[in-house]
Amino acid sequence: MKIWKNTATLEGYDEGLIFTDNKSEADIVLIGSKTISLEEFSNLKGIFRAGIGKDNIPLERAQAMGLVVHFPSKETIDIIYEETANFTCGLIFRMLYSEVGTIEPWLKRDRMQLAEKVLVVIGKGNIGSKVAEKMSNFMLVKTYDVLHNSEIELKYMLSIADCITLHIPKSKDNLKFIDRQKLSWMKDGAVVVNTARGAIIDEEALYMELLNDRLRAAFDVYWHEPYYGKLKEFYPSRFYMTPHVASTCKGFIQGCRHDLDNLIRELSYA
Repeated sequence: MKIWKNTATLEGYDEGLIFTDNKSEADIVLIGSKTISLEEFSNLKGIFRAGIGKDNIPLERAQAMGLVVHFPSKETIDIIYEETANFTCGLIFRMLYSEVGTIEPWLKRDRMQLAEKVLVVIGKGNIGSKVAEKMSNFMLVKTYDVLHNSEIELKYMLSIADCITLHIPKSKDNLKFIDRQKLSWMKDGAVVVNTARGAIIDEEALYMELLNDRLRAAFDVYWHEPYYGKLKEFYPSRFYMTPHVASTCKGFIQGCRHDLDNLIRELSYA
């Protein structure tokens, strides 16, 4: 089975796989977070999505073409949820403890203890709920979910948040969910953490907040990847960046390879 890919997820774990750059030869496409046009693949039999997002998979078209579409197994997905939540917590700690002082000159800055700070978790799905549970051991956590809360509640939460973390899917309704108005509700010095999707935040609006040195942010996901956009000028202090690696631990990658091998076997015997 020949594989065409638009992700580097399995690099180093791809022994024995056969890859091709010729889309017309591909039996399987290995997809990351980028989109594809199925019409470009004349010999396609199956799709494997190396991750949990489904917004870039043309499922209806794939079904109409009789393609087999596989996502990571439950065991692999559980690793994704847990590691992404842990990684998110790491970004929150990093940003809230990033301005404690300097070495040269030797300077200690006053700070409020973490237990008195407020974290707002937006989205109470598999990852957001884990982040809320983990971080509640360290600081005051409030959660917002469109299914359970009103925008009035969100306005209040944003106004008191020292940090917000985003865990909502990329959908038509969620594009630029965090817009200029919602960012304006946040208090000076607050932090925005995003390990979900870049497009759920208004890039231009966030740029203006960082330009004015009013807010700070830590992102693992972007509007385009690799990201060379305008917010990069604020790296690493006001805009901390990681290269879409929140879930990329060995367990996740090994699980994806195992799940891809299962798809190859299924298609080989079909």
